[in-house]
This record gives sequence, structure tokens and C-alpha cells, in this order.
Amino acid sequence: MSLIRCENGHMFSSRRYGSICPYCNLETKAREDILLKKEQIDLEEELLKEEIRPVCGWIVCVEGVRQGKDYKIREGKNFIGRSDHMDIQILGDNKISRKNHAVIVYDSKKRNFVLLPGEASGIAYLNNEAVYVPTPLSPYDIIELGDSKFLFVGFCGDHFEWNDVLKGK
Repeated sequence: MSLIRCENGHMFSSRRYGSICPYCNLETKAREDILLKKEQIDLEEELLKEEIRPVCGWIVCVEGVRQGKDYKIREGKNFIGRSDHMDIQILGDNKISRKNHAVIVYDSKKRNFVLLPGEASGIAYLNNEAVYVPTPLSPYDIIELGDSKFLFVGFCGDHFEWNDVLKGK
């Protein structure tokens, strides 16, 4: 595995992305300049210890500066914004609030996705309607944040649930 870390702390595969960070598009130094062999091994062991949070769905940018980019939705609340601390970080669209522009929730007990308004001043739209209260998401709904539009694709739900797999159903 050939992992490197950009100066903003993002981890990525140099084999797949070369020397340009796919998260912030910054050029990094050569892998040998950044990581010594021991640091690389320690880093890989650290990554293997991380808890895996399986994907439950996606939003895909279909209009805007990040057109074609996909964002994973995990179980529970997924906070959306431009900040590094957001679960779904959308860079490049400055009309998207830094923190909590909107929230997408996947509830594994109810097996459904819901779009919530964020705590920021920006408004989220679902299929051209402003979202002021929790609103259920359906496959291929369009979510508009700032100057960007995202297509929603669910993975978990009525036909598949990670908890069923773990229980052996």
C-alpha cells in the first residue's frame, strides 16, 4: 500500500492519485520525502485499526463545481458543509455553509433516509422545494445546496441492511 498524507492531513493512495491530493487538490512532495518507511508502516497499522463505517448511500454532484464527485452517506447523521469537520465535505461552492448547511440521516431501524435543514443560514432544497422540517428522501431525489445540485442514491433500505448481514440473515 502506498499511502501519503498531504499538508492538510488527508490520507490518499499515491498509486491511485499520484502526488495530487484528491480532497484538496494540493500537490504533495514525493512519498519518500514525506514518509520514512517506519512511519509508513505505523500509518498503515493505524488505518487498519480504524473502525469501518459502511456506506449506506451516496449523493452525487450533478451540477456545480464538483460535478461528477460522489459523497458517501453513513448510518446516523451526516452533517454537510465545507469545513474539514463535516461528515460530507463539499469544497469549491462558497455558497454552501462551512458548517451544518444540511444533514442527511440514515436510520437503520426504520430503514429510511431523511434530509434535515441545517443550523446555518443557507437553505437546502429538495426537488426545488425548501426544506424547513425533516423530509424523507426517495431514490434519485435532487438536493440543492448553494450553487450545486446532488442526486441521492440509497444503498441500504428495504432490500438490504448492514445489520442483517452482521446477524447472518
